[in-house]
Amino acid sequence: MSEQLTLYLHKLSPYSQKVELALIEANAPYRGHQIDVFNKPEWFTSKVTPVGKVPTVAYGGPSVDPEDPSPLSAKIAESNVILEFLADLYPDSGLLPKDPVLRAKVRFFVDANTKHIEAPVYDFLRGRGSLENVLKGIEFIQGLLEEGRDFAVGDHYTIADACISPHLARLRIITETDIGQFPVGMGSKLGEELKGPKFTQFTKYVDRMLERSSLKQSYDNEAVVTFFKTFFVRAQ
Repeated sequence: MSEQLTLYLHKLSPYSQKVELALIEANAPYRGHQIDVFNKPEWFTSKVTPVGKVPTVAYGGPSVDPEDPSPLSAKIAESNVILEFLADLYPDSGLLPKDPVLRAKVRFFVDANTKHIEAPVYDFLRGRGSLENVLKGIEFIQGLLEEGRDFAVGDHYTIADACISPHLARLRIITETDIGQFPVGMGSKLGEELKGPKFTQFTKYVDRMLERSSLKQSYDNEAVVTFFKTFFVRAQ
């Protein structure tokens, strides 16, 4: 029997979703506990993580009330660190390949996602970055995808796919709704660029990731769209 695992998360957080995707794909038992990141409870910072960030995992120790976690459980924060932890915890899940070269490629992809997708996409969403930088980042990521393969690395879903998929879902919102603090029409323009033949491999990969049952289980598109409309309002 595996140790208890509690995931402290916020359902609108792409970083929480990364971890939830990995847990679902690994068919791992876990308990999710929602945290209001805009009004964090005192117990969360005092008993779970002093920095108050989601996602955080409490692993091991007795199964207790998530709001009063056992000091015997290990508290692990930072989404990419948790992804590696889960891959180690469930070595037969395929979250990290056994081949050392493929493992290195997965880790490179995770790092590339941070630099070339997360940073430029959210800068663009906030009106601080350019469409050109988003396209450059996407082109870089597309260059890592191997023709004829369904996944980011190798022939199996890995933490490389888990780390990027939440951001692909949010990128799709930007291109389909034009919501964001960028100039009106730029989100739609980005969508038109991605429909061109230059980005066919990337868009096919996005479609595959967004169709996975794990993505659908861990993602509420309507709620994220509502959040975007509230928090990424254009200046008048």
